[in-house]
Amino acid sequence: MTLAQAAGGSPALNLGIFAVFVAITLVVVFRASRNTRTAADYYAAGRAFTGPQNGVAISGDYLSAASFLGIAGAIAINGYDGFLYSIGFLVAWLVALLLVAELLRNTGKYTMADVLSFRMRQRPVRTAAATSTLAVSFFYLLAQMAGAGGLVALLLDVEDKGGQAIVIAVVGLLMILYVLIGGMKGTTWVQIIKAVLLISGAAVMTLWVLGKFGLNLSTLLGEAVSRSGDGGDGLLGPGKRYGLSEASKLDFLSLSLALVLGTAGLPHILMRFYTVPTAKEARRSVVWAIWLIGIFYLFTLVLGYGAAALVGPEAIKTAPGGANSAAPLLAAELGGTLLLGFISAVAFATILAVVAGLTITASASFAHDIYANVIKRGAADDKAQEVRVARITAVVIGALSILGGILANGQNVAFLVALAFAVAASANLPTILYSLFWKRFNTRGALWSIYGGLASTVVLIVFSPVVSGKPVDETTGRSASMLQGVDFHWFPLDNPGIVSIPLSFLLGYLGTVLSRDKADEGKYAEMEVRSLTGAGAEKAVAH
Repeated sequence: MTLAQAAGGSPALNLGIFAVFVAITLVVVFRASRNTRTAADYYAAGRAFTGPQNGVAISGDYLSAASFLGIAGAIAINGYDGFLYSIGFLVAWLVALLLVAELLRNTGKYTMADVLSFRMRQRPVRTAAATSTLAVSFFYLLAQMAGAGGLVALLLDVEDKGGQAIVIAVVGLLMILYVLIGGMKGTTWVQIIKAVLLISGAAVMTLWVLGKFGLNLSTLLGEAVSRSGDGGDGLLGPGKRYGLSEASKLDFLSLSLALVLGTAGLPHILMRFYTVPTAKEARRSVVWAIWLIGIFYLFTLVLGYGAAALVGPEAIKTAPGGANSAAPLLAAELGGTLLLGFISAVAFATILAVVAGLTITASASFAHDIYANVIKRGAADDKAQEVRVARITAVVIGALSILGGILANGQNVAFLVALAFAVAASANLPTILYSLFWKRFNTRGALWSIYGGLASTVVLIVFSPVVSGKPVDETTGRSASMLQGVDFHWFPLDNPGIVSIPLSFLLGYLGTVLSRDKADEGKYAEMEVRSLTGAGAEKAVAH
């Protein structure tokens, strides 16, 4: 079945299924909002979720449009090299589990800045951490909005950028509505529902694809290689995207560093650790998330190669939405209009749930860190006012993400997320690790690490081939760069992690040893005991 037959033939069904999901989740959000009264309710869902519930929500937050749309497309077109995204995203959770999950839950209150500023000067460090949080959230939001544009292009066969822009705006408005009404509690339930739908839908499609090839994975892989027309190993061997040149080998190493280290620095993931009552539940939630995420990424292997075998890489590249259309096109090939409608609704749900989580994280960071602790100097006694500021910030962030999503429309969402990971790994993770494990680390080191990592990453991205300078693809007639027809890049790699991550660690070290400020050893001792044992953590949370 072709795209035009499946999507164009019944757009009302596709959008109708999505409307049902939106209606159900809005009811859930409204019900959750009835108990959202305090800052702890709005930011941390009252810390009322169990480890397994939070683990499912984390998987819903983490399995974004990049995981479902981007990785499936990357595998369908680049084979083994595309699957490297899945491996990187999954391995990253071991870093989060072993180094940060329990320690952050014990030390913090609502945001990453609570941990980073624990033994530093509050105002400058909170400002830096909030700036980094907003930057990471914005890059991630770009990816989700680009996924929304690509999905509607596929669903309705809309190649007009104006039509896609309207749908990106609708997604942004729904996201704002979720956050304004439900806070973290409503957003968490949306993520749980979405995770169940996404993993179930992927499981059904995986079994369906394998069933078409007699439940024989080797037959499926062979057909995918044959359909790709590359000859030899084709999609099965490494080097289709990375390894063709020295620059591409460095690019792969840079991407790997960003993916593996970035998860432990993603603010919207770190914030989820505060929605459980104890550090033990935080650990349980990460273990649950690892299992669910790992199973899902095994599904993406079959879905990607299934799309290559049943749809074909060339058809995917030339379809509206490009590589991001692989999973919906496969659904149309397998089950026609009905399955396409369901999978597309799941993809929309994926985008909505993730952007809601990102938005509440960014708005909480601004309201709690900038407004309450920098502008009000920690003396704000009106928690309702702090929550109002968070809601206003959510509206502003939503508007900016809509504009950015329109600009980024058409980019591969897996790659855009990799850029967000590079910012998180460069600006956040070095500072988190130094704060938790280095007694001498001080305020200047934290500021140099955060601002240096953030600035270097953003500058290298702006002057990389991702933004300008890539040649036009003969098949699609489009350049893979964000800006078409211009070339001002001088950094040769697509992902800056190989430069920006070591630089951030170095700057954190230099800022500390060159500073005359003495670290507060008493606060470090308190932080060490609290992070490792949980002693005193509940008192800080209740404060």
